[in-house]
Amino acid sequence: MTRTLFLGLDGATFHLLDDLTSDRLGQGIVMPFLKTFMEQGFRAPLRSTPHPLTPPAWVTLVTGRNPGEHGVYDFMRVDDRQHEVFFTLYDFRDIRCETIWSIASRQNRRVVSLNFPMMAPPPKIDGSLIPGFTPWKHLRRNMTPDTLYQRLHAIPGFHPKELAWDFERENQIGEEMDRDYLAAWISYHLPREELWFQVARKLLVEDTPDLLAVMFDGTDKIQHQAWAYLDPELHPVAPDAAWTRLRALCLDYFRRLDGYLAELVRLAGPAVQVFMASDHVFTASNRVVRINRYLADLGHLRYHDIADSDAARRRAASPFAHLDWQKTVAYCPTPSSNAIHIRVAREPGQPGIAPSDYLAFRARLIEQLYALPDPISGKPVIQQVLTREAAFPGQASADAPDLTLILADYGFVSIRNLEPVVFVRPEAVGTHHPDGIVLAGGPGIESGWHDRALPIADIAANLLHSLDLPIPADFDGQVMTACFSADFLQNRPARPGPATRSVKDGLVQADAIPAEDRDKILAQLAMLGYLEE
Repeated sequence: MTRTLFLGLDGATFHLLDDLTSDRLGQGIVMPFLKTFMEQGFRAPLRSTPHPLTPPAWVTLVTGRNPGEHGVYDFMRVDDRQHEVFFTLYDFRDIRCETIWSIASRQNRRVVSLNFPMMAPPPKIDGSLIPGFTPWKHLRRNMTPDTLYQRLHAIPGFHPKELAWDFERENQIGEEMDRDYLAAWISYHLPREELWFQVARKLLVEDTPDLLAVMFDGTDKIQHQAWAYLDPELHPVAPDAAWTRLRALCLDYFRRLDGYLAELVRLAGPAVQVFMASDHVFTASNRVVRINRYLADLGHLRYHDIADSDAARRRAASPFAHLDWQKTVAYCPTPSSNAIHIRVAREPGQPGIAPSDYLAFRARLIEQLYALPDPISGKPVIQQVLTREAAFPGQASADAPDLTLILADYGFVSIRNLEPVVFVRPEAVGTHHPDGIVLAGGPGIESGWHDRALPIADIAANLLHSLDLPIPADFDGQVMTACFSADFLQNRPARPGPATRSVKDGLVQADAIPAEDRDKILAQLAMLGYLEE
């Protein structure tokens, strides 16, 4: 049986990897292992979820099901109670589909899963699971098996603050996006990524799992904050000393990451099939679209009157301060969602539009969204508006946003009550783009570049096929046959299997994380641009 290694690279981008595996800018080859791996193995673009955001994309990758089936659309879930709207964080209990960790482990495959988001509180599997996106104080009770935490203490220098997201520490780095802040931010991720590597190495060697999957997320966070220092197209002709220092820090991170990838592949052995993928890639965004301000201008969203004082005006600039839920019929809940929720009155007299008016209202709103112009080009600033049923069909479709917006530059919207509605940034920032990456190597893998973008849900099918397991009948994903050699497929053809096992559906859950720690998570998301304070 072939062993399988999956290395997740959050937000990894061919645009940058091609630069880091060459010497185009005289920097030397930053990632020599990845250069060889890419040259000798399979490479292709990977099409993310309709809205290429971390939670829905990674959940699709590990379930083989699209968001309309698994039910995760954002970092936060909206609970509209007509006269008030509440927000809670998604977690594992909201996922309506079985994960590949469960599918593989119940078929006698030993699994190790490390640092994938939305995996807490963790499911019981045959193997080990440490979730990502968890405050360090709650990491011990959110990993499985119970004995794993004690084993990790054998790693020299182990401390959960280095392994998990230490929200207190990250929020103390600085509040302004100056160069000293960026230097501290980048440096912070070096020991954290190192410890995830140490954990992966320990479990790979000691437990010899059939499938080891680890996700490195510093790629995403650094690209969010330091895109201007990484994108070769933004390289200044005469960089100053501060710019050069920041780029060197970024390159040091990627150089170390390359070493981690090389060592894990070496330790897995020559018979291992290796897959790497990102949940999305990055591109440059230089527009700010204040979508709730636009909805207010259209009369769909209403703010309470603002008192004539500077303090009141500052409060009103926050996302939902002074928002009148009684008179609001459409709103965007978070920048990360790029979504518009249309409020429908459940009973006469409640806030929202009448159910019979829904389709006509939505059609008119879509026209109004396409009519929003870019202040410089005059072209639509929103390139596509996706309806719920088109973008997210499936058992969880009713919980999907009514509309999902794709901006012309793929940026995240703003939900602040500020003008102008469309603002041009003085400097581009990194934002998500739907075409991720997939790489593969090892015995039975076909080498070369594959032009057509492959669906992200296919990764789950590939990993199961690599483990010599059937593909569940209800998967949206299928085996990437272009990735495997003809001989391998002849000896091991993809075969269908029974449907996945049912899980309880994603009902509103009791909070697994105390309110004060949940607030720190939200503050961290705000720092990354997914939320606004």
